[in-house]
This record gives sequence, C-alpha cells and structure tokens, in this order.
Amino acid sequence: MITPIEKEIVGLLELGDKKAMSLLYDNYADSLYGVIKKVISDNETAQDVLQESFVKIWRYSKKYDASKAKLFTWLYRIAYNTAIDKVRSLKNKSGKEVQIETSVVYKFTADSINQDVLDIKKHLNTLEEKYQIVINALFFEGMTQQEASDELDIPLGTIKSRLKIGLRELKKIYNP
Repeated sequence: MITPIEKEIVGLLELGDKKAMSLLYDNYADSLYGVIKKVISDNETAQDVLQESFVKIWRYSKKYDASKAKLFTWLYRIAYNTAIDKVRSLKNKSGKEVQIETSVVYKFTADSINQDVLDIKKHLNTLEEKYQIVINALFFEGMTQQEASDELDIPLGTIKSRLKIGLRELKKIYNP
C-alpha cells in the first residue's frame, strides 16, 4: 500500500521536480542515516555517504519503478550500496598510502646506481626512431602506454610492440 506522501514524492520524481528531494530528505533521511550507520561507524563519513546517497537518488530518480520495489526499498538499496562502496574505497585507499617515514625511494648512493646504464640516452639513439619515440614517452616523459598512444596517435598495440622490440634491442647492448 503506497502512502499519499510516497505517491506525491514518486510523482515529483517522475517530473524531475526538485521539491521531491526536499520531501525525500524530510521523510527518509533519518532512516537512511540509520541504514548507513550500520555499515559505517564514523559520523562524519556517514553524513558524507548520506549526502552521496541523495545525489545518486536524484541522478537515478527517473529510473525508479514503483512496480519493481517500494520507494523505501529503492532508497534503502541506494544508501546501503553507497555505504558499502565507501567502505571499500576507504579500505583500498588506506592500503595504498605511502609511508614516507619508511620510504627508501630517495636513499640510494652512487654505489647503488648501475654505472653501465647511465649512458642509456646515448644507446637509445642507436635504435630506430620509432622505438626511440615510444621509449622516450614511456620512460623519460612518464606517460602510460595509453597516454603515449593518444599523444603520439599510434595504436595501443603498436605502442606495446615497439616497446617490446625497443627494450629487446637495448638488452642486446647491455647484456650481450
């Protein structure tokens, strides 16, 4: 049984009327916040997720189908899934943080550098130009393979092939 307020909200959502969001918030924000808090204990993060949920609700409002689910069930799924996504995102982010205190990135001495490869630019010039261009873009300009493909207007497969061949040729120089 659909309540009069649900009927009004659904009608406003179908019309794309922003008043629907105000009614949704007034009638469902507390319940959805409770759903989110079961997944996320931090109040500030839970508030952010609630806000993200309402943004998604508005974005997908035209897709709501009353014949498939009650309004609250639809809202619940969006809020719950947004909370789960946030937990996963935070977990991924925390696992990939750089630990500056223990980093050894900049702690190398002249002894730890292979003196034989310091002349790599000179040896790179011995390769055919098409291999030089790709290796320069990837290693000296810091591009990804996709970025190099876009920037140089060369198909991605060709970038990969030229990289492989170019590195094989350099290997012949450094590891005869």
